[in-house]
Amino acid sequence: MIVMGHVTDPFGILGWIKITPYTEHIDGLLDYPTWWLGNKNEPWREIDVVSGKIINEKTLKAKLKGCDDRTQASQFKGMQIAIPRDQLPELPQNGKSGYYWSDLIGAEVVNLHNDRIGTVIGFFETGANDVIRVQSPDQNKSETLIPFVEQIIVTVDLKSSRIIVDWGLNY
Repeated sequence: MIVMGHVTDPFGILGWIKITPYTEHIDGLLDYPTWWLGNKNEPWREIDVVSGKIINEKTLKAKLKGCDDRTQASQFKGMQIAIPRDQLPELPQNGKSGYYWSDLIGAEVVNLHNDRIGTVIGFFETGANDVIRVQSPDQNKSETLIPFVEQIIVTVDLKSSRIIVDWGLNY
């Protein structure tokens, strides 16, 4: 399973849920008619998607089969959304990245001086390039935005769940 997003809240009173996707394109998760929902506290379960729409550049809403009111939608808050890896498109074998964005969620981000910048919490696209969202390890949980471009991303190590960047702590 590849985690492709998470449910943030119920949306409205008719059983819709609000989702933060981890996909390259905001609506990429809507390409899959069935999702697996779960987390470390809840067992994974397969659920059919009835409908979905883009709310804004970072958020989707979706209607799940059998979820007809806000109370039912509330049970999904905090759950992760996953798709079986074998249902995802093949990754390029031509030397480009061999991972999905969702593979990087939770990875530690450090700079060339081995200073810990934080943990990857998401990505988004701008017109010019992709941007990695990194939550700082300190008490205030501030967010650092780092361009996900070759000049800044030095190494992506999936095995150790670590990304090394050419980026200062105070940028």
